[in-house]
Amino acid sequence: MESVHYISSDILTIEKIDSIISQDLKLALSEEAKVLIEKCRTYLDKKMETNETPIYGINTGFGSLCNVKISDENLSKLQENLVRSHACGTGEEVPHEVVKIMLLLKIQSLSYGHSGVQLATVERLIDFYNNDVLPVVYQLGSLGASGDLAPLAHLSLPLIGDGEVYYDGFRQPAQKVLDKLGYDHIKLQSKEGLALLNGTQFMSAYGVYTLMKASKLSYLADVIGAISLEAFDGRIEPFTDLIHLVRPHKGQIQTAERFRELLEDSEIINQPKKHVQDPYSFRCIPQVHGASKDTIDYVKKVFRTEINSVTDNPNIFATEDLIISGGNFHGQPLALALDFLGIAVAELGSISERRTYQLISGLRDLPAFLVNDPGLNSGFMIPQYTAASIVSQNKQLATPASIDSIVSSNGQEDHVSMGANAATKTLRIVENLERILAIELLNASQAIEFRRPLKSSEFIESFLKLYREEVSFVDEDRYLHLDIEKSILFINSFQIDSEVLN
Repeated sequence: MESVHYISSDILTIEKIDSIISQDLKLALSEEAKVLIEKCRTYLDKKMETNETPIYGINTGFGSLCNVKISDENLSKLQENLVRSHACGTGEEVPHEVVKIMLLLKIQSLSYGHSGVQLATVERLIDFYNNDVLPVVYQLGSLGASGDLAPLAHLSLPLIGDGEVYYDGFRQPAQKVLDKLGYDHIKLQSKEGLALLNGTQFMSAYGVYTLMKASKLSYLADVIGAISLEAFDGRIEPFTDLIHLVRPHKGQIQTAERFRELLEDSEIINQPKKHVQDPYSFRCIPQVHGASKDTIDYVKKVFRTEINSVTDNPNIFATEDLIISGGNFHGQPLALALDFLGIAVAELGSISERRTYQLISGLRDLPAFLVNDPGLNSGFMIPQYTAASIVSQNKQLATPASIDSIVSSNGQEDHVSMGANAATKTLRIVENLERILAIELLNASQAIEFRRPLKSSEFIESFLKLYREEVSFVDEDRYLHLDIEKSILFINSFQIDSEVLN
């Protein structure tokens, strides 16, 4: 089996990143990438020897200090000062999984040969990735416009022996780890600090990680929704293909088809029904889940473009003999997409909680709160409160970040995307969805037992059998927090073939 992923100009997809991480592949530069990096650096060095005019970020100050010319002997110091001074992040630490994706995406962006970095700098970032040297990065500090300056500064500090990293299971000074691994400091050359700090890799890494989780939870929302439909003795007719072919949104069609497949051989779904219609939270699953699927697909396209792009500034075009200061670091495409994703994911949680509410309401021959002796036992009364609380928080978190902007850098950076805030809150919405679905699964698995001896489909029964190995049927009141936590862990650890998610 392949053990190395070669960084190249080949298209990098969300699915490929998921594969790289899940298979624990090492990284290496392709020969193509090495040539592009070295060609760009050689061009920049020669340009600096013959050019005396100011070039932003290369021999000038940064931001509103762009008109301050820096002498040649201070160019390396300028770049190191940039990294140190911009490491102003605060708040909670970025999850290790996201930091690892940040490293991968920064390496990818620098490999296209438009950033002017040394080959040694990129190779050291690869060393960090391959040896699980994960810089300590903080969630707060980026405006999502001049690149993710603060978080990328923290990501870059260990290159020059500063900051902290996680290594071998411990948080420790970067210099200590460099010494242990026998790594010298990288002496940053002109433009390198700016290339490392300008870029959207914080937003992008969060987006990639969030999309990976959202795709999985979208699938599980269908599976758990199907269990709830069975438990509520719902009807299959709203999932008939004819309905969806006359309103052919892709996600809607996919959702209806999946439900037909999930419930194909179910005794419960095929038994005669006393009721003519189901509530919207059941009947409109294809329309609601499907719309969220379409949103996830759209956001994937945005991020696929971004993670295959050069997003630092200025950009160097050696063949054209041009160094151009532009705005590829601006996170507006990501901010808008992340806000959209957050709304779509929040809706999956909203409709999930409504199904939970229906299941505990004492309808359709189900006992009130899904427990024997209701009154003596409160049963599943309060898990629905918990789900409702989380759904409400998701509504608050789903307020768009991208409509906000604050002027910075003495007015030079007068419109910012706030994409970093969109990124961190969207991940929180996704993690909340995981909790909401876990509560629905807890309720639905309890409710379906009251349909026995009838059985659901072979797939649903096998899924429930796995779940029951972790969470047992509730005969009487017990400490349900543990059941919720076990349900969350079950969802989090459940492995799904990537082909099923696409």
